[in-house]
Amino acid sequence: MNIQRIPVLLAAATLATALGACASSGNGYNDGRAVGQSYPTYPSSTSCYDCGTVESVRTVETTGTSSGGGAVLGGIVGGVVGSQVGDGDGKKAATVAGVVGGAVAGNAIEKKMSSTRYELVVRMDDGRRLTVVQDGISNDLRVGSRVRMEGSRGFRVF
Repeated sequence: MNIQRIPVLLAAATLATALGACASSGNGYNDGRAVGQSYPTYPSSTSCYDCGTVESVRTVETTGTSSGGGAVLGGIVGGVVGSQVGDGDGKKAATVAGVVGGAVAGNAIEKKMSSTRYELVVRMDDGRRLTVVQDGISNDLRVGSRVRMEGSRGFRVF
């Protein structure tokens, strides 16, 4: 063998080894697949536990209930106004009448107050169907919107 050819043969062997390493696929372990056989692909999951799609949006008008706050506030205002009337026993009677009348009026006003709320039916990514009534919704929330549940605040578009 010619000594001058040894560097050329070493270079050719090194190049062949490097190219062979580049051509192989996988992680270096034989998993039983034929050379060039690919791994199965699965669709990536974009779902999350708190995410879903809006199926319906409905406006719900709620009427006020009597919490007692209206009666208390009305009684205070009525008492203050009643105390401005008369002198002595007449002033006391006007104050009591103002408290009672203000409490009755405040309670009636509280009961007549109403608010608009929104009922959302959402099909969650895991198949559950949730119905939630919340105080407000964003302008871009509509049937078909992708939403995420945000605790007690309800659903928000993302």
